[in-house]
This record gives sequence, structure tokens and C-alpha cells, in this order.
Amino acid sequence: MLLNRRISVSYFLKTIQTDLVRIVFFGCLVGLLAKHKDFLTLEIPLSLIAIVGTAISLLLAFRTAQSYDRWWEARIVWGGIVNDSRSLIRLLQTFISKDQDIHLKMFVERQIIWNYALSESLRKEPYSKRVSDYLENYQIKDTNAVYGILNAHGKHLRLLAQEGLITEFRQVAADEILTRFSDSMGRCERIKNTVFPVSYGKLIHFLIYLFALLLPFSLNDDVILVKMMLTIGIPIIFIIIERTAILMQDPFENKPMDTPMTTICQTIEMNLLEAIGEPPPKPTAPAEEFYYIL
Repeated sequence: MLLNRRISVSYFLKTIQTDLVRIVFFGCLVGLLAKHKDFLTLEIPLSLIAIVGTAISLLLAFRTAQSYDRWWEARIVWGGIVNDSRSLIRLLQTFISKDQDIHLKMFVERQIIWNYALSESLRKEPYSKRVSDYLENYQIKDTNAVYGILNAHGKHLRLLAQEGLITEFRQVAADEILTRFSDSMGRCERIKNTVFPVSYGKLIHFLIYLFALLLPFSLNDDVILVKMMLTIGIPIIFIIIERTAILMQDPFENKPMDTPMTTICQTIEMNLLEAIGEPPPKPTAPAEEFYYIL
């Protein structure tokens, strides 16, 4: 996720370099052919080009809007995880007496690990050593470790209620927050596993190249350089808009425009440790090249 106002230009150009080369080559080729004697008399009404351009604009507007909705929903979900993490520990601080602080510390540690495990599972990365060690120590299976950690929260609450350390009413109140964690996890998995149809992207690309093909034959300018620049420039603008939407549509892919899950996990960790009087760790510095934290 971006932590600065600007993104690396080289990174963005790298994402569109293939289409950039194709459009430049295609525009130069079509521009040169447009000056050939066999093509001099060929004229295409500008209204037809306008129809194609309008269709591309509508499709791009829809894709950009849908991509932003996915990106923003992911950010809202993780904002809810931040709030629920704080609420859970605040409730347990109220429910558990000071002479039973060991239980509170266990909840804090487990919640911190759950946040990191969720972020790493969404990015399809191997669990970090810290998470792996925790799973091994508490014998939580790796197949669904995120759910296993959340389930351990519930078992711990049940144990406290059985031992009379909290009332059943307080157990239910805390369990409601665990249910919200489960809902947040499910929403993240839905965003992660739902992809845009490939045919949609193919259609936009086809229309962009069709637009580039027809454009030179609708321009009345006799200067070939102007025709080539317009033939290259306008489709590239469409390509840039589409690529921006593609970068936003998958917010859990460990890229600069992702949801800053690691940063959020660090914030939650610092907040929870400070709440129980423990020294918070130093946050990880952002990567210099892309201005984001993985």
C-alpha cells in the first residue's frame, strides 16, 4: 500500500511496458500505411471513432469503479479489524481481574498473531517464523491456521467462564467480537478469491486496438507525425486507465497499491501491547523504492 503521495514511475511503466511497445509499434505502422497511395482515399467518419471511444470510456469507467470498490472494501474490513481488536482487549481488561493478567496477555499475543497470520494467508505467503512458532507451540494446524487461532480465542473464553473468572453474559459479549472477526476474514477471502472475468479485459483491449486502427483514417491532418502521435497517445491513455484499475482490483497481492496489512498489524500490535503496559516493538521502515510496506 502506498505510504507516500507518489508511486514509482519506473514501477508503473514496468506494468504497462508490453502494451506500450505494442501501441507504439502499431501506431507507427498504421500511421505509415495511412500515407500509402492505396489508403489515401480511405476515410472513416469521425462519428464512428467517437462511438468506439465512448464504448471504451464506459467500459473503463465501470471497471475503474468496480476496482476502487474492491480496494475500498478491503480497507474498510481491515479498519474494522483494528477497531474490533482494540474492543476485544478493552472488554477483557474490564472483565478479567488484575490477579489474572496472564489470561489477558495470552489474548493479546493470540490476537496479534491472528492479524499477522490473516495478512500472510491473504497474500499467499509462507507464514513468518513468528507465526509458525506460535502455531507449533500451541499445536494449531497450518491448513486453516487463521480460523484455528480464532477458535482458540473461543475456547479460552469458555475456559474462563467454566472457572468462574467471567460471567456467561461477558462471555457472550466477547464472543460477539470474535464473530465479527470471522465475518471480516470471510469478506477478505471473498475479495481475494473473486476475480474479474478474463473476457472483460479482452474486450477492452480489442476495442482499444480497434480504436487505434481506425483513428488515423478519420484524421484530416496531412502531417504524418501528428497522425502517429494521436494514434499512439490516445490509446495509451486508455491503457493507463485500465492498468490503474487492474492495480487496484486485487488489494491482497503484495503490491504497492495493496491494503497496507503489515502496517495495520503493526499498529494493532503497538496499541494492544501499550494497553497492557508492555513495550511496543519498533515499526518496520517502508521500502524506499516504492514507498510502501509489504
